[in-house]
Amino acid sequence: MDQNKDPHDLVYQNGFTLGSRNASSTSLASSNMESPMRVCVATCNRADYSKLAPIMLGLRDDPAFRLQVIVMGCHLIDDYGSTYRMIEQDDIDIDSMLHTIVRGEDEAAMVESVGLSLVKLPDVLLRLKPHILVVHGDRFDALSIATAASLMNIRILHVEGGEVSGTIDDSIRHSITKLSHYHACCTDRARQRLLAMCEDNERILLAGCTSYDKLLSANLKNYQHILDRWFGGGVSTKDYIIALQHPVTTDIKNSLKMFELTIEALLEFGKKVLMIYPNVDAGSKEMTRIIRRKGIEQNAQFRPVKHVPFEEFIVLVAHCGCMIGNSSAGVREAGAFGTPVINLGSRQTGRETGENVMHCRDADTKEKILRALQLQYKQQFPSSFIYGDGNAVTRILNFLKEIDISEPIQKQFIFPPISDSISQDIDHILEIQSALAVDLGGTNLRVAIVSKAGKIIDISSKLTPDTNEARLETLLVMLEEALKNASSRNCKILGVGVSTGGRVDPHEGVVMHSTKALDGWSKVDLRTPISNRLHLPVWVDNDGNCAALGERKFGDGKGVNDFLAVATGTGIGGGLVLNGRLVHGSHFCAAELGHIAVSLDGPECMCGSRGCVEAYSSGLALMREAKKLHAAGQLLVNGMTINSDEDISAKHLIQAAELGNMEAKRIISIGGQALGTAMVSMLHMLNPSVIILCGIFGGIFYESALDTIKSKALTSVKAVDLKVSKLQEPALLGAASLVLEYATRRLY
Repeated sequence: MDQNKDPHDLVYQNGFTLGSRNASSTSLASSNMESPMRVCVATCNRADYSKLAPIMLGLRDDPAFRLQVIVMGCHLIDDYGSTYRMIEQDDIDIDSMLHTIVRGEDEAAMVESVGLSLVKLPDVLLRLKPHILVVHGDRFDALSIATAASLMNIRILHVEGGEVSGTIDDSIRHSITKLSHYHACCTDRARQRLLAMCEDNERILLAGCTSYDKLLSANLKNYQHILDRWFGGGVSTKDYIIALQHPVTTDIKNSLKMFELTIEALLEFGKKVLMIYPNVDAGSKEMTRIIRRKGIEQNAQFRPVKHVPFEEFIVLVAHCGCMIGNSSAGVREAGAFGTPVINLGSRQTGRETGENVMHCRDADTKEKILRALQLQYKQQFPSSFIYGDGNAVTRILNFLKEIDISEPIQKQFIFPPISDSISQDIDHILEIQSALAVDLGGTNLRVAIVSKAGKIIDISSKLTPDTNEARLETLLVMLEEALKNASSRNCKILGVGVSTGGRVDPHEGVVMHSTKALDGWSKVDLRTPISNRLHLPVWVDNDGNCAALGERKFGDGKGVNDFLAVATGTGIGGGLVLNGRLVHGSHFCAAELGHIAVSLDGPECMCGSRGCVEAYSSGLALMREAKKLHAAGQLLVNGMTINSDEDISAKHLIQAAELGNMEAKRIISIGGQALGTAMVSMLHMLNPSVIILCGIFGGIFYESALDTIKSKALTSVKAVDLKVSKLQEPALLGAASLVLEYATRRLY
């Protein structure tokens, strides 16, 4: 495929017997999982079948699934083309046909049709017992399907949620979203809207539009016989117009007037027109009457048809001189060919479009519509691929395979952030999706392979070199070795996440400055050299922030809206999560807990100030005190030995305290008190519900820090839940989460 085409590139056999209507048989999804997975697809009309057919064919041909098909709605009505025959022609077995449309084509008939569907669907669903039901779009028929499945505890995958079209369809589409457990959307804006509607980021797949799977592989060169079939000969490419207009159910009167004006403009424009009858929405009967009153069915300029098979429809769209109306096909499919489109009225005005679409929102005169035809007819615009790249079905099938139906069916509503992110191209293949995670500290430089489940598959460690050049070169070599190791372990590396000491600009991937703990580690661009060497996307953040991210995704911060992570190690860091979002601050210096002053005239800190928490509680501070004790002959106690060539460090102080050295215990207690005092300040300012002590000193400071909180904090915040992290490597896992949050199946 042309590299300029696609913006997306920038990222079970039914073994049950028929159940009866009782408490044990209505919870269909509670049945034990067996292979293959039963996936039921419900289709209601010609439009949704064009989107669902590729999925149905994929399910049919994949031994991991047993396809079940329910056909209902307009498919079974002759006036709308009896389009169920298309499904039979595609060699797809139909498990149930339901007549669910109450004729009348008005608002009351739509409501009655929904009610009739709800009466008929339960018996079918009880018989089929699907594990998952796939429903598409925004039609009232789809709402009845989603309602029935939701009330019968059947998991629902909603295709094409999160979009905005500007009519009552939005309300129906978003209602189906709230009933659905999983979502396969087409664009990143749709994904962001789903997140804004509190849907779980883990259950959203950015797949692209399934119709593009057919559209982008269509044979557009062999077209003349299709034009002859629909126009009876005498028409060549770009010599005709496709008109496809539906009623707007919230403004039927004006949509009927606009439809009549459209026909008058087309009559005056004088070009051949393929006019496709409207859908079954309220107002469609009146639109059909306008067609007949205007004599369109007898006019040689027009070819009115009930239905065009999708494979031929896309050829007709690709070769037409213009498309006019308010169908989503003009916004979505036509863009892939650069076909000029005139979108009339409010329907579809909320959707993303390419340059080919001209909106005529107030189409209240024939002259406006005629002028739009004159401007658009036979124009050629650049192709746009906003809605897909031709690989949607593969992604959806892989997504379905990842669903664990043994999990509780009750969906959780979440308020996730909508982050600006670089889209990545991720193929859903059988490899283990993983990240390379880096923890660059004052003492050690570590690189790990971390799976998306949070498992550390492999880890390597070296002492952190003294110079920036040596640090960077050592890091690059370790990353290259890890990348080779990942390949041998069948790991698909999605990117590199770096946790580092110092103040970091995460948008640019640059370490802005650091303390003497990482001497000279300032104005260092980490993203560019790593990305250039490994050809992978790179994310960089401060080690305290990464500890918080690790806890949020894999640890005690999971599901917690407001918490503080305290990173203990060579230095002291912090990461703050408020309202589910990591707080960086205006200059990327938020939650720098280690440099909160707890004494006016305490020991000198590596930052140059005095009395900071880090001067009491960091690994460097404990090492300093250990060396003082050792020099005074007060460190060693019975059961403790230190080799003559061994450097004195914080571990010796801790060992001495554990063996009963009271002075060592006092020093560690002071470190915990200093840390606890800083936590009290954070509690009084921000009032998080949880504080998590991470890193190698978390456990030894816990008791004295907790005692300090209880003695110094205001009564209203003393109830904070202070925890010691259960994660062995929170900073590494947080670095991995930088990658996994942005480069897994949810973005491509």
